[in-house]
Amino acid sequence: MKTLINYFRDNVLIKVASLNSIAVLLRIIAGFLTSKFIAVFVGAEGLALVGNLRNFVTAAQSFSVLGLYNGVIKYVSEFKKNSSELSKVLSTTYYLGLISTCIVSLVCFFNAEALSHYIFKDYYDFAYIIKIFAVALPFYALNMFVLAILNGYSQFKKLILINSVAQVVGAIITMLFIWQKQLQGALIAVVIAESVLFFITLITVFKQRRLATAFNFSQFSFKMVKTLSSYSGMALFSALLIPFVAIGIRTYIIETVSLEDAGMWEAITRISKYYLMFIGSLLTLYVLPRFSEITTDKGFRKEVFHFYKTIMPLFALGLIVIYFLRDFIVQILFTKDFMPVTDLFLWQLLGDFVKVLSLVISIQFLAKKMFWHYILTEIFSLSLLYFLSLYCIDRYGVKGATIAYFITYVMYYSVILLIFSTALFGTKQEENRAL
Repeated sequence: MKTLINYFRDNVLIKVASLNSIAVLLRIIAGFLTSKFIAVFVGAEGLALVGNLRNFVTAAQSFSVLGLYNGVIKYVSEFKKNSSELSKVLSTTYYLGLISTCIVSLVCFFNAEALSHYIFKDYYDFAYIIKIFAVALPFYALNMFVLAILNGYSQFKKLILINSVAQVVGAIITMLFIWQKQLQGALIAVVIAESVLFFITLITVFKQRRLATAFNFSQFSFKMVKTLSSYSGMALFSALLIPFVAIGIRTYIIETVSLEDAGMWEAITRISKYYLMFIGSLLTLYVLPRFSEITTDKGFRKEVFHFYKTIMPLFALGLIVIYFLRDFIVQILFTKDFMPVTDLFLWQLLGDFVKVLSLVISIQFLAKKMFWHYILTEIFSLSLLYFLSLYCIDRYGVKGATIAYFITYVMYYSVILLIFSTALFGTKQEENRAL
């Protein structure tokens, strides 16, 4: 028993996972409440439109920060004891982000009508929502920049605290807007909620004003721009394509099945997002920085299988529980009108399990800047997901989108295992080979 207690006490992954589970639980509760409000006040049709806007916002936000989040984490972690190099990293990323955010904000503001038509088609004219988003975007970019710095310094407790408080505040804002303005309120909340969180982050890190001295335009480094470009390119590629693939699939469901069924698909993806929060944040908080430090196949192999043995059994058990409680979950999260969503759980849960298996390994692409491996595998998976979804939707209706999701990640995982076969299953003579 004492050995077991010491294992959990000394194991960093377990510690981070334990702290993170509390934060994720709060986020899931906040997500449940907002989903319930949307279901009651907006309905399935409105949920589909909210999903389209959320995907667009995600893409625009990612472009505004140029996908630099993971790069900032890596190099802040690497140079946190080297003030000169750290200043180059922070100054370069700050001014790059400032320029790109201003460009995206201006493009959104002055093209609001065209963007509204693209997102909402002919259902509504919400150009003013896009303009609100353009004004709020710089605060989102600043928030992500500060969080990336904290992550680079491995300040896990502070990050988890910020994320927990932020989710609760975001949920309150969303529910108030939905209660007051229904669909319009839900859309406004989507475009401002994450930007408001900057002020929460600012309060938390206010005492760390010494970091402000690291920002100096004279420290802007074009060499650092080149170094960060691979991180930026990889992150931007996915951050831009994934939301637009989702918009494309949802729009196809609207056009070939119904707007209501598109809302059902949005509901199952929303549920999926809730329980994947734990894994996603754990990958960002622990696995990415850890993989960045590892320099041998042996270390990489050990960390991957450690994650599989420690986290994946718990994740699998959680998915099984979710499946058998799916009727209850849908009624709690949404309303009885959303009961058709229960037919989508099996394939979605299977797809999510295989997705996590692959992500644990493929995050190595980011950790080691394996640019072309990342780009080509993303092109493969996203293209397969889009076209397979269209095919399966034609054959099976909205369930076809979840079937396509599962098949896509089985294929993607197979490719990932092939790429890393030597690192994962190499002989003992190869185990200390440098990555």
